[in-house]
Amino acid sequence: MPRHSEKRRMPYTPIQMYELVADVKRYPEFLPWVIAMRLRKDSDTESIADMVVGFKAIRETFTSKVVKVPKTKIHVEYVDGPLQYLRNDWSFESDGDGGCVVHFEVDFAFKNRLFQTIAGQFFEKALMRMIGAFEMRAQALYGPSGSSSSSAQITA
Repeated sequence: MPRHSEKRRMPYTPIQMYELVADVKRYPEFLPWVIAMRLRKDSDTESIADMVVGFKAIRETFTSKVVKVPKTKIHVEYVDGPLQYLRNDWSFESDGDGGCVVHFEVDFAFKNRLFQTIAGQFFEKALMRMIGAFEMRAQALYGPSGSSSSSAQITA
């Protein structure tokens, strides 16, 4: 059961980071392994999304419910796919200096033991690549990060 919790200081406002994460329809544009995204429902407070993820010959579709507390929090609930469960939470707090602290937590387990074993072996590297993709997307949308995004506190 891979689990990860992290706080990362970013030089962008909480609203900017919230909007980036909440814009799930754009994930295929920048997230590794995300091949396609289909929104069944999309509102200011909730989205239902089918995400197709692929790596080499493996392709899986995940359906998730994205619950949004505008400008402050995002909670992802697993609906259907190859997982037993998925819990993913984001929160965005002002750092008092014009930037924000992003809190990120993810916890999941695959139904298939082979996928679970593979996920456990590559989880940390894959997660760091995905977090890096969000940071690069923020830079592309909002400008260079400067030195204020330098530290990450990671807890497992």
